[in-house]
Amino acid sequence: MDAWEIIKGLSNPETIIHYGGLALLLIIVFAENGILIGFFLPGDSLIFLSGLICSTQPELLDVDITTLTSSMFLAAVAGSLFGYWFGMKTGPKVFDRNESIFFKKKYVDVTRSFYEKHGGKTLILGRFLPIIRTFAPILAGVIKVDFKNFMLYNLIGGALWVTSLSLIGYFLGNQFPWIKDYVEYIVLAFIMSTSIIVVRTYIKHRNEEKSKTLQQ
Repeated sequence: MDAWEIIKGLSNPETIIHYGGLALLLIIVFAENGILIGFFLPGDSLIFLSGLICSTQPELLDVDITTLTSSMFLAAVAGSLFGYWFGMKTGPKVFDRNESIFFKKKYVDVTRSFYEKHGGKTLILGRFLPIIRTFAPILAGVIKVDFKNFMLYNLIGGALWVTSLSLIGYFLGNQFPWIKDYVEYIVLAFIMSTSIIVVRTYIKHRNEEKSKTLQQ
């Protein structure tokens, strides 16, 4: 299996759960919450799907919903904590690296724009948005957000993100078992809805930057 096939597999929540089980699921949740290259991982849909599978196909995860949710919460909090530490240790230079398939300066721009508007709450609201979810804790470390405030937002954000998505998936799986046959559409809906918000934030940031340039 080549690198591209591995990347495609890691971006598919069904593949992650079917072949990696709980261990890989937790690694993905950790990585997407604070490791630079984790932005492409399917956090929202993966957590929702884990709750759904826990109720409809428990043999794939072999844990109860309480253990599943608690484990993912700890992985999310630990991932953001690692991102914060990484940002503090490396400083602004972490964002001066050359662009590649895993890093685009626009990812930093959209996260910074979100921070300018929402402040520390970005660590809560951003949990539900791809890219921002990954870069927010790193940026918090770079700009040296007070650690106590960071951990408060980290814990609240992690709890809301994990419990809401996993429990919704678990509830729907219990009430409507047939929903597992429409996983592809559910994943697509997650991608479209969250991506629209991120793209709109980036476009707004670009327009504001252009306006500032014209006014100078």
